[in-house]
Amino acid sequence: MSRRAFSTGTMNLGSNAAGAALVLLLAGGLLLLLQYLSLRREAIADARAQAQLVAASSAAAVMFRDAEAVGETLDSLRTMELIRSARISDNAGNVVAAYPRMEPAAPAKRACGFDCATVSAPIALQGENVGTVQLELEMRRLHKRLLSLAGAFLVAAVVAFAIAIPVMARMRARVRAAETRLEYLAHFDSVTGQQNRNAFNAYLNRSLRHDRGVRQALLQLDVDRFKEVNDTLGHLGGDELLRQVGDRIAAAMRSGDQLFRLGGDEFAIVMNAVASADQARTAAEAILAQFQAPFRISGQQLTVTASAGISLWPDDAQQAQELAGNADAAMYEAKREGRNRVALFEPRLREAQANKLRLQSELRQALKQQELQLHYQPQVDTHSGQLRGAEALLRWTHPLLGPVPPAAFIPIAEDCGLIVELGRWVIREACRQSAAWHAQGYGEVRLAVNLSVRQTRDEQLPAFIDSVLAETTLAAGCLELEITENVLMEEADLAIALLARLRARGLHLAIDDFGTGFSSMSYLKRLPIDKLKIDMTFVHAIPGDGEAITTAILAMANRLDLAVVAEGVETEQQHDFLRQAGCGQIQGFLIGRALPADEFASRWLQTAPQQFRRLS
Repeated sequence: MSRRAFSTGTMNLGSNAAGAALVLLLAGGLLLLLQYLSLRREAIADARAQAQLVAASSAAAVMFRDAEAVGETLDSLRTMELIRSARISDNAGNVVAAYPRMEPAAPAKRACGFDCATVSAPIALQGENVGTVQLELEMRRLHKRLLSLAGAFLVAAVVAFAIAIPVMARMRARVRAAETRLEYLAHFDSVTGQQNRNAFNAYLNRSLRHDRGVRQALLQLDVDRFKEVNDTLGHLGGDELLRQVGDRIAAAMRSGDQLFRLGGDEFAIVMNAVASADQARTAAEAILAQFQAPFRISGQQLTVTASAGISLWPDDAQQAQELAGNADAAMYEAKREGRNRVALFEPRLREAQANKLRLQSELRQALKQQELQLHYQPQVDTHSGQLRGAEALLRWTHPLLGPVPPAAFIPIAEDCGLIVELGRWVIREACRQSAAWHAQGYGEVRLAVNLSVRQTRDEQLPAFIDSVLAETTLAAGCLELEITENVLMEEADLAIALLARLRARGLHLAIDDFGTGFSSMSYLKRLPIDKLKIDMTFVHAIPGDGEAITTAILAMANRLDLAVVAEGVETEQQHDFLRQAGCGQIQGFLIGRALPADEFASRWLQTAPQQFRRLS
């Protein structure tokens, strides 16, 4: 931390402490004032009651001016420590008896200030006023008692601040550290430490805009058969492989080039100032050569290869999106040619775009012909293991290609404008299924549905959800909508307005993939949400670096009274850490894979119906 930042933080802490001290002192002063007024009022009320008793018992003695009897009546007041003087006078103002002894005119001349108070009561006999009882109260004892209370309050306040200031400093330091970490993760990949897709998009657009006279190359690299490696070693082993892959690429690439992890097992390198396609190919082959040495993962020697595609700017494309699409097409060409090689983009590869268009058409048909279905992955209470809900995940079984992964067809749906219709189908189907389970006596099962970027900009979404809930007679609380953190950050005001409209309908709202963007606590306070879903990359990094950021997210959520779900939980060690850290719900392969509706009901609803209770 810089000296200036440290100084600013110290000043802010000091300012906050001074403000808190001032508020505490003002509050304490107000309480003491109220206490003083209350005690003074009680003392005067007690004295007035005593004056009335004396008046009642001395009426006859005053009438006959029996000074001795009147004096004996006054003597009963001497035991009251707050009464410093008393007198009884007749109607003419003549003092019949008094203590301490005063001249008749003395009390009239003497002003009773802050240190005293006077009360009086008429003396009546058979309805006729025959005199007056007047008492003068000594308030100094009351003041001393209040001063003692004030002293005790100040001592307690000093002790409290001596304890609170270091605690406040530590809390602020932790919040600053968490926000710094979240800001870092907005631009860097938490698994490999390389720059992420957000940074890639920004850098590529900026580079092409500023360096128009210089040829550049975009290389996209994908680890061959990574899914098989991931299935064999698990996500933890897969993440370790990706870390080592990133390190080897960074060590082999040219000085000045930029490396990014785009997601999954895909990396991109922006090559600056490339003389020719051959130079770009040579640089790419040098990178692939780094894969010849085996990787050591979890004590095992593992040999993997990679495929790379290259597209040149401005030779192959004029825009960043087109350049990235061409490099991606070239990379898949390298895979089709046998993997472990480099392919340069060629115009014929645009046929891949034609295939993409064909898949778009087939996806539309699949939506109409009910080839799509939802699978449900359970979300359970971390402590009790009770089912708390499930996430509805879209699946497509192509009649020729078989299962098509969402990562393959969701981007196509987004590109062709089908994503809103597809998203509406998911919402309707999830609501229909939850209502069906309820009708079958399984209780209310809350289902979570992901909203795409396009859906968050759909003005008709709230009205559509209203119609679906009415059609299925499903309670609004059984539907949970998940919005990714990056969507909220890109168009915050529009997203917040949409969330407010949805929340007003009684829907549950969650931020998905939390931690991959940059949401400060002050920003989260603005969001009408119920839940955070910790991104699985952090969970996969437990034990390890993921523990710190997960703990920070849980602390932030706790302060904002938000529920938390950790997704991607695969090991007992991850489960134990999350339970001890205070994470309320978990989701992942350790609990169960996503299942079709009938299998989900058989596994989670029919076997233990006693576990479920009505959702609030």
